[in-house]
Order: sequence, then structure tokens, then C-alpha cells
Amino acid sequence: MSFNHAQFIWSAADILRGTYKQHQYGDVILPFTVLSRLDSVLAPTKAKVLEVLGDGEWDPEPPAAMLRARAGHDFSFHNRSRHDLKSLQGDPDNLEENLRDYVNSFSQNVREIFEKYAFEDRIIELAQHDLLLQVLQHFAKVDLHPKVVSNEKMGHIFEELIRKFAEASNETAGEHFTPRDVIDLMVTLLLAHAPDLGKDHVAREIYDPTVGTGGMLTMADEKIRAENPTAEVSLYGQEINPASYAICKADMVVKGQPIDNIVLGNTLTQPAFRGRTFHFALSNPPFGVDWKQSRKVVEEEHAVRGFDGRFGPGLPRVSDGSTLFLLHLISKLREPQPGDPNASAGRGAIVLNGSPLFTGGAGSGESNIRKWVLEQDYLEAIVALPTDMFYNTGIATYVWLLNKDKPRERRGKVQLIDATGMFEKMRKSIGSKRRQLSAAHIAELTRLFDAFEESKHSKIFRIEDFLYRTITVERPLRLNYGFGPDRVERVLALRQLAKADGSLLEKFREGLTEAGAADAGALSTSRAEFSKRVSEIADAAGLKLTAAQLKAVLGALGEHDDEGELVMKAGKPEPSADLRDTENVPWDQDVEEYLEREVKPWVPDAWIDHSKTKEGAEIPFTRHFYEYVPPRPLEEIDAELDEVLGRIRARLEEVKG
Repeated sequence: MSFNHAQFIWSAADILRGTYKQHQYGDVILPFTVLSRLDSVLAPTKAKVLEVLGDGEWDPEPPAAMLRARAGHDFSFHNRSRHDLKSLQGDPDNLEENLRDYVNSFSQNVREIFEKYAFEDRIIELAQHDLLLQVLQHFAKVDLHPKVVSNEKMGHIFEELIRKFAEASNETAGEHFTPRDVIDLMVTLLLAHAPDLGKDHVAREIYDPTVGTGGMLTMADEKIRAENPTAEVSLYGQEINPASYAICKADMVVKGQPIDNIVLGNTLTQPAFRGRTFHFALSNPPFGVDWKQSRKVVEEEHAVRGFDGRFGPGLPRVSDGSTLFLLHLISKLREPQPGDPNASAGRGAIVLNGSPLFTGGAGSGESNIRKWVLEQDYLEAIVALPTDMFYNTGIATYVWLLNKDKPRERRGKVQLIDATGMFEKMRKSIGSKRRQLSAAHIAELTRLFDAFEESKHSKIFRIEDFLYRTITVERPLRLNYGFGPDRVERVLALRQLAKADGSLLEKFREGLTEAGAADAGALSTSRAEFSKRVSEIADAAGLKLTAAQLKAVLGALGEHDDEGELVMKAGKPEPSADLRDTENVPWDQDVEEYLEREVKPWVPDAWIDHSKTKEGAEIPFTRHFYEYVPPRPLEEIDAELDEVLGRIRARLEEVKG
């Protein structure tokens, strides 16, 4: 049975219990894990580095390139202390001071990681509670050298620790990392058909705007290097959570990536790498999270920069910022360079919930964003994943595959792939994650994507199939008029009469009620005659009605009547707000022909108000893969009921007997 590093590391909580609250465990355990990893990485070259540094003081710090060349390691960081985690235990009386000195002896690019954890404060706290030596001894027992724990396995360890930390803190663990099987699928599909990856020393840049602990970048790097060991891969990312950022940065430092390539900050309001685009981009933004705190900056960019910024196509409702991350990701993909065979256009993969597929009607921010993405022909495919795939939610999720330069056969088309039934159950669930994709499932989905053919699990659509127009169908206002009690009460509740004299209104009410009694419930269909009667009643009550007030009173005393008088306005029939309706018309259909065919046979007097027509886009994924299951025959149901009733009768007889 293999050693469970994550379980052993987390067992440090037994030392902290009683002194720290449960939600504080991660504040100690996570930075000590990073420290232990870096200590293990540097251990084999520690002596050589110290020999190179000698006893002299280096100000500024010694060049990393010089240390790499003379000390024989490939890391962009070093530690000048003569201590390590094991030797620190030999001087317990000076442990706090020596450990702080050890951490501060890292090169600046690593010290910044521990600053984000406020690690010096943690050291002081542990020392004050006489726990520092116990914690240090605990972590000194585990060997996290890359030869023992690979980068991929270290990523698993970090993710498991963060999940435990999030559970203890009542936080959302899934915001920090993505399951490895989902990443594997995303990266595999992203790299499919990627041109020139096999060339010697090909250079590729990969970006993740919601990088978490760096799992997506790590797997993309590993897959590219596995296919082409000579490839030069640069990894870039931005993360808003300080703990996840510190872990990701530590991992990238160990990989030899430039330290400035991982940035802490809010991607929506403080985007890193301005003006840069990338060959590949991946992201798993938070699902259904509002963007209220980013609203001012995002709306300003939308209004001022328009399509020169990231959010030109539109803004979604504040309650869900998923499509903002979609637009940001697209903005960071390299544009195609016609005539330059070595310039590879950008490709992206992003995990989203179902909301970006259909939320918002025509003219809404979400719909406008969908329409723009489709019309730009950036959307290559969408893969529907099984439910229960993520640690913090069991909802339906989808992988959007984006391409700034789609292959000729895919241009103007979008492929939908249904993988909702492709999964294997996990032996032990982790949070909400109960299902996973096997290697066979990923291979099958890659085959479906490569084939680009119609099948049970793959559908090919034109872009126009997802576009539509929403037309407003009007019908003329036809009214009858009367003085019934309900109608009179509507008059007295009119906003237009709110400032009228109360005693005059009461007299007006009495006049209207008396007119109703005199008419004995009879209704009028002549607006002119009825308007004259109302004016006379108002005059008798001493209430002088303006033209606007009279119109409002007539509206309150009127009700729709198909046989009533047609109400005209400026020589045209006035539309009835109550009868107004909307229809979604497929993009390639003429709206007037649609009206004649689908509406007028039932409502001949209808017309379209073209000033209210809106264009929209929707991707009804589930509808396209729905399979009708006919109901069971009645005979079969009756036979089953008879069998059940027979068993019940037999048991009753047994009870009686």
C-alpha cells in the first residue's frame, strides 16, 4: 500500500488541535507543506550552493543563472541558509530565530510566496505556544523530493490539502482546483489538431486566468513535453486566492518557470499580461458567482473601451460572471497571422455551467455575448460532462472549445458532444464528486471530436441554427366601457388622480356609481359617447380632468372586447398591451412570412412592431440530444397492478387466517 502523503501531512492538525481553531489549520499546514517541498527540492544541491556562495555577503542577491551554472541545478531560486528542516531541529533553543532566518534566506522570488501566507506570523504563534518544534519534526519526516513525489502527485497532494482546508473553513473548495480527469479531457482536446507541436524546439505559451493551484498548466506542460521533449513551454497564470496563488507559484518555481509568470490579483479588474496573447488558454472560473465587487471597473471598460477592450459584446447580469471570463479568455488567444506559417492562432478551453448556454433572452447581455462568439466563429465545440464531476457541485457542466482560426471544414459550424453518460463511479466520493472520466472515455471523446461527424453522441450545427429574432406581435386595442363596481374602484386607484381633492373624488365616485345603476350593467362600445358621459359626470362633481387624466379614466373603465370599438392613435390602431406577445423566429426565416404562416391564421388582425425586434442566440444543448421514451402500454401497467393487488390480498388472507 502506497504512502498517503496528504493524509500524513494533514495529521499535523493533531498537533494544532486545541490551540488553533479547525478553520485555521490550513494557515499553518499549507505553508509548511510548500516549505517542505522546496527544502526537499534543494537538498541534493544544497552543499554545492553553499560552496558557491562562500562566506561572503551578497548584496544584491547572487544571480540565479550563476548559481544554476556553478551549483548544477536548474531552479530559478536558492536558499543561502546553512540550515535545512532537519538541521533546524538540532538547536531547539534558537529554533524560532533560525527558522525565520532560513525562510528569509530564500531568494526574493520564493520569499514572496511565504509573505502571502504571513508565514512569519505563523512561526511566532507556534513558538509562543511551544508547538514549533513538534510541527517542524512532523514535516521533516516526509520526503517530498520530485524523485519521490512527482509534480503531478504533488499537485494531487496540494489539492487534497486545500479541499480539507476548505471543508474546515466552510469555503468552496472547487473554486481553487479542477479534478484531474476533467483537466485531462480539456488539455487533450485543446491540443488535438494543434499545428506544429512536433517541430524541434517549438515554443508555446499557455495561460490560465483562474489558475488555482496550477493543475491545468501543469498537465498541459506535461502533455506537450511528452509529445515533443524539445518543446519550450512557458506557463502563465493569475489567481485571486492568496493560498492557491502561493502553492501554484511554488510549483512553477520548482518547474523552473519564470517567477513573474504567476500573478496574484482579480482577473476581471486587474488583468495581468496586458497586451499579450497566448497559444493556448484554459480556465475553470467559479460557477454562478456574482461580480458586484468588480462591477464599477468592468462597466467602465465596457462603456469606454468597447470592442477595443474585453467586454465589448455585452455584460451579463451581475448575479453570474461566467461569460465575463469567457470573453476575457477569448481576448487572450493569439490572432491568426495570414501568410505566416509559423504563427499559430490561439485555442482555448473553459469549463462553464449551463447558464451561458441559454440564460437571457434576445437583447440581453448573455445573449449578445453568445451571438458575438458565434458570429466571430470562435466556438469550435461544446462537450457536456456528466453530473457529479466536481468537488463542490453536482450540477451539469460543459467544456467550451474555442479556436481563433478553425480548420476549413469546421468554419461556420459548431460541434456538440454529449458525454453525460460517459463516466465510471468512484469507489469513494470526494465532496460532491462521485463520478470520473476514465482514460477510455477521454479517448472516445477525443475520437468523436477528431471525427467531426454526426452520431448518437455528436451533432454538427451551422452557426445560424443557434441564432434567432424575437419579434413583438401586436393586436389592436378593442374596448367596451361601463360603470361596474370593479371598474369604478380602478378609477379611484389611478396614479393620475392621486393629487386630486378627496371630496371631489368622492363626488366623482358617486356619479360613476349612479351612472352604473342607471345603465343596469349595460356596456358601451362607443368611446366618443362614453368619453362625453364621463366628462359630464366629472364636471358635475366639480372635478376638472386633463386630457391625460381623462384618457387614464377611460382606460380604467374599459375592458378588452373582440367586438368592441377599435381604439385609434395618430390614425393607426392602438396596440393592446394585454394582448401583446413575442415569438422567436429562426434566423434564416423571413419574419413577415412567419407571421402570415404561424400567427395570422389564428389572429388575422395581428402585426409586427419592427421597432421592438431583437436579435438573440441560444444553444439548447439538451434539446438536441433528447430521446423520446414512449410510455409503457396500459396493458403492461394493468397486469403489474393486478399482480401487486394479488399479493396484497394473499397477505391479508394470511393475516385473517
